[in-house]
Amino acid sequence: MKKEKNPKNPVIEAPAVVSDKRAVAKLKHLRIGPRKMRLVIDAVRTKPVGRAFEILMVLKKKAARMVEKIMKTAVANAKVLGMDENRLVVAEIKADGGPVMKRFMARSMGRADRILKRTTHLTLILKEGGKAWAGPVAEEAAKAEEAKPGKEKKASKASAKAGGKKKAAAAAS
Repeated sequence: MKKEKNPKNPVIEAPAVVSDKRAVAKLKHLRIGPRKMRLVIDAVRTKPVGRAFEILMVLKKKAARMVEKIMKTAVANAKVLGMDENRLVVAEIKADGGPVMKRFMARSMGRADRILKRTTHLTLILKEGGKAWAGPVAEEAAKAEEAKPGKEKKASKASAKAGGKKKAAAAAS
């Protein structure tokens, strides 16, 4: 069947969009509080995936291991969607509160204190960035950057002083 164009409701065609793919991964009911999780996810937000993994390896927190796990899952989802692994960037990451388990701890004189065991729902969204951050393409770009003539790095004052002291010590001996 052919649809007739209705003058009151014209059909508007969207312009061709460049790949707007996104890889999503979610972990729910994690036994860690959202506040503790946010300390870790703030460190990796908006970073390239390779750099984010490096940051997570260094952190000595339980939450870092959990974020590492979800990031591996999101990268695998991105591969399935045909996204370039070397261009992936952490577009969005959030830690929302999950259900709270309420427990009681006995106190003196027949009282009880409430203990809240919080859980977290973690969501991670990866998107392709415009620049390759790892792999052979990034290595070639880095070599090309180094090979550009006329771009010499200026020595900082501290390194110049240290270099001067070494030269003076060598001349004195």
